[in-house]
Amino acid sequence: MDNQRVLLYAALGFILLILWQNWQIQSNPQLAVQATQSDAVNPAAADVAAGAPAASVPGTPQAPGTAIQPAGQKIRVETDLLVAEIDTRGGTLTHVALKDYPVAVDKPDEPFVLMSDEPAKFFVAQSGLQSAGGNAPTHQAMFQAEADNYVMADGQNELRIPLTWQGEDGISVTKTLVFKRDSYEVQVEQALQNGSGEPVVVNQYRQLQRKEVTDDEKQSFIYTFIGGVVSTADEPYTKVDFGDFEESDLNQTVTGGWVAMMQHYFVGAVIPQEDQANTFYTKALSFPKRYIIGMYSDSRTVNAGDATEFVSEFYVGPKDQERLEAAAHNLKLTVDFGWLTVLANPIFWLLKKIHSFVGNWGWSIILLTMLIKGMFYKLSEASYKSMARMRKLQPKMQALKEKYGDDRQKIGEATMKLYKEEKVNPLGGCLPMLVQIPVFIALYWVLLESVELRQAPWILWIKDMSIRDPYFILPVIMGITMFTQQKLNPAPIDPIQQKMFTFLPVVFTVFFAFFPAGLVLYWVVNNSLSILQQWYITRHVIGTD
Repeated sequence: MDNQRVLLYAALGFILLILWQNWQIQSNPQLAVQATQSDAVNPAAADVAAGAPAASVPGTPQAPGTAIQPAGQKIRVETDLLVAEIDTRGGTLTHVALKDYPVAVDKPDEPFVLMSDEPAKFFVAQSGLQSAGGNAPTHQAMFQAEADNYVMADGQNELRIPLTWQGEDGISVTKTLVFKRDSYEVQVEQALQNGSGEPVVVNQYRQLQRKEVTDDEKQSFIYTFIGGVVSTADEPYTKVDFGDFEESDLNQTVTGGWVAMMQHYFVGAVIPQEDQANTFYTKALSFPKRYIIGMYSDSRTVNAGDATEFVSEFYVGPKDQERLEAAAHNLKLTVDFGWLTVLANPIFWLLKKIHSFVGNWGWSIILLTMLIKGMFYKLSEASYKSMARMRKLQPKMQALKEKYGDDRQKIGEATMKLYKEEKVNPLGGCLPMLVQIPVFIALYWVLLESVELRQAPWILWIKDMSIRDPYFILPVIMGITMFTQQKLNPAPIDPIQQKMFTFLPVVFTVFFAFFPAGLVLYWVVNNSLSILQQWYITRHVIGTD
C-alpha cells in the first residue's frame, strides 16, 4: 500500500461520510403515524393508580369536533439577553428572541428567534398541572396577569412574572415564571392552594412542542441533528429522531436528567430538580404535524387547606458549553462532537484559550492548526521520509511494470522484493497519517458545532465563518494546495489511479465550496503547512532533490 492510495481512500471516505449524513436527514422517510389526535396514552399513571380517571397527554389537541382554544393575552418580557412573550393561556412561553445572536450578519439589530408560536416556526415551552378530577390548570387554562410588559432595569437581577388561576371549587394556582440576569434559564414555579374542602391529587408536567424539520433549517452538504434528546444517569445523551417519535411513544421513569429539542447552535431543554422523579414522554401529532417531548412528575395528595409547590426550569438559548454546564449535568453534550468527543473537548478548550488572547476566531483557527501540526511534526517527518524513498523507487517500479505487463502477481512479488532490497517500508508513509486522522476529524466537528463561530468574521470578505465563502476564494485556494501536494508525492504507477488523483482536487474544490468558511480555512492552513513540512523534510532533513 502506498501513501497516495491511503490519501485517496481517506478523502473519498470523508466525502462519503458527509454525503451519507446529509442523505439521512434529506431522504429518510418517516414511519406513518399510528396514533390519532384522540387516542393518546395516559401521562398521569399515578392518578390512575389512585383510582382516578385517566388524563390525556399534555399537549394533545382536543377531540375531533372540538375547536382549538384561542390564544390569550401576550405578556412581553425583556432581560439583558432575551426578549420573550408569555401567553396567559397556560402560561406558555411562546416567543424567545436572543439579543446577542443576530439572525444574520447584515441584520445586526434583528435577534435570532428560537421560539415562536407562528405556524411556520412553531416551537414553544408549555407547562401545567393535572388532577384526577380535572380541577387543576393545564397549559390550556386561562390565567390572569398583573401586567403585560416587564423590562429588567439596570441593577435588577431577576424578573418574576406571576400568573393566577382560580378554580370553581376553591382551588387556586399561582404560576410564576422567573427570568434572571445573564441567564437563558427560565424557572417555572407552580404553587397550588387547596381551598376546595376535599383532598386533591395533582402532578405537574413540562414539555417542548415544535414543528417538523423544514428546508430552511438544513445546510447543504452539512448534517446537523435536529430533534429530541433524552439524558438519564445511565444514558447521559440519547438522540431521539422525529421518526422515532412517530414509531413509538417514549415512556421512561427517571430521577433527575433532562429532555431537550435541539438544532444547530441552539437548544431548548426541560430541566427538573436533580432529586425529582419524572416520567419522560414523547408524542407525534398529525394535524398539524408537531412533535412533543416532556416529562410529568409523580402525583401529590394535597389535603384541604394545604398548599404545595412544583419547581422546574427551561433552558432556551445557545449551545454555549459554559452556560449549558452550569444549567444541568451533561447538558453540554448537546454540543454534539460525535464519537470523538474525548478528543474534541480538549481541542475546543485550546481553541477558546487561543481566542482569549487573539480575539479573532479566524486567526485562532490558524494558530490552532499550526500547533496541531507542530505536535505531529515527528510523525509527519517519518511519513515524508518514507514518501521520499518511495519516490526514488518510482523508476524501478515503472521498469517492473514494463517488464511484467499485466501479470499483477509477478509485479506484486517483484515489488515486495524491491522493498526488501531497498529497505523501504511501504506502510511507513501511511501509518503516521492514519494516527492523525482522528484528531483532524475531531477538529472538524469542533468547528462545525461551536456556536462561537456563528457569524464570527475573519478578514476582508469573510464576514461569517459559519457559512460558505461568498466568493469561493478559500475553496479554490484549497484545491490549489491539494494539487501542489500531489506533485510533491510519488505518483501512482497505475494510470487509472493517476487520473483519479488528478481529478480529486477538482472534486474537493467543488465539494468544499459549500462548506462553512471556518472549516475550509482549516483545510487550507493544514494543506499549506503540510506542503511546507514536506518540502523542508525532503530537501533539508534527508537531502532529497
